Amino acid sequence: MGSEADPHALLSISEVAAASGVTTRTLRYYQEIGLLHPSRTRADGQRRYGPDELRRLQRILLLRELGVPLSAIARVLADESDEVTVLGAHRDSVRNERDRLSRLMATINRTIDHLEEGAPMRPDELFDGFDAEKQAQYEAELVERYGPQAQEAIDESWRRVARMSKSDAASINPAFEALETALASFLVAGAEPADPAVQEVVAAHHAVIMKFWTPDRESYIGLGQMYVDHPEFRSRKDAVHPGLAEFERDAMTVYAEATLN
Repeated sequence: MGSEADPHALLSISEVAAASGVTTRTLRYYQEIGLLHPSRTRADGQRRYGPDELRRLQRILLLRELGVPLSAIARVLADESDEVTVLGAHRDSVRNERDRLSRLMATINRTIDHLEEGAPMRPDELFDGFDAEKQAQYEAELVERYGPQAQEAIDESWRRVARMSKSDAASINPAFEALETALASFLVAGAEPADPAVQEVVAAHHAVIMKFWTPDRESYIGLGQMYVDHPEFRSRKDAVHPGLAEFERDAMTVYAEATLN
């Protein structure tokens, strides 16, 4: 490849994808949201990237690796002087999350010890490390968005969580992560939300949600829309693959309209 001999050569989108490990779909998405434009686009539509664009992509990937959301990355790249501020704020949030997870790990260990010993735990021990403020925020947003019936679903969710076994509780996050990875692979492959294989994954997602509450057609579609609208949910899914939140919402809508009342 000519670019190996000449570091100043313009690379095609496929060559950039091969060199960086970023999919061509992601590179096109970065252009759509104004994050990374090619150096030039030929008359036949072929994109070409030069050294400046590759350095910009390197910075994007570094910030993504640090967990900085795309919206913040755009601000950093638009204002060079803001990078230290954004990274400093992100470092503080990572440090706080590390401390919270450390407390949560200690809580899990104490719970295992108490279960093995057959002794009850104090309420403050049971919930140490859980982000009560964030949980309350999520619940308030759901009630505001969907009305009083959302509170009924929240209450039922807590009742079901209380009845979960240790193995059931431990399997929840890995299950969601596996489903997101599977949906992202279909997104990259260009599958449609209504594709039967995609719908099988959504059916599995619905089964996991059923461990917490029983959504009807409207509420399941609403959950998919919340994945798009809520910054934290969108950021999580965007970190798996750009556009995943919208793809998952559309696939959930197809599933709900076809199978739920």
